[in-house]
Amino acid sequence: MDESQGADGANKKKSLLLLIGGVAILTLLGAGGGWVLGGMIAPPVPGVEEAVAPEGEKDAKEEGIPKIATEANGIVLLDPITTNLAYPSENWIRLEVALAFNGPPELPLAEDIHQDILAYVRTVSLQQIEGPRGFQYLRDDLQERVALRSKGKVSRVMFRTMVIE
Repeated sequence: MDESQGADGANKKKSLLLLIGGVAILTLLGAGGGWVLGGMIAPPVPGVEEAVAPEGEKDAKEEGIPKIATEANGIVLLDPITTNLAYPSENWIRLEVALAFNGPPELPLAEDIHQDILAYVRTVSLQQIEGPRGFQYLRDDLQERVALRSKGKVSRVMFRTMVIE
């Protein structure tokens, strides 16, 4: 009986080793096939090398890319507006706004609009601009003020960022 148990134990060990070896080979074949198929379906994205380039090289490459917001496109980016709110006065707001002109942009008019937006935002309370509806009211009020100030020369006021602290 001892000899038959020894032979069974050896057979079990061999079959376990064969099973583990087979699973390992199939896993390697599956991983290799997935890698090859993935390379064929989704080829490398151009420009990935640029994303990991050092800062100096990255800046040199970006100089050739045209910016969307330029005076040639009729869009003027205003300087960031940072001021405290009317109530509560310890809350601050920072706005970054761009103006889309109908025709060539007028920089003196853009500066006047910048000052007008700053003066208006100082009169706004936090409760007036809370939530999506408050933001919409602020956008509409600024659009109306800009349209009056520019006499129709500015078609849109575009919010880039708005942060309240």
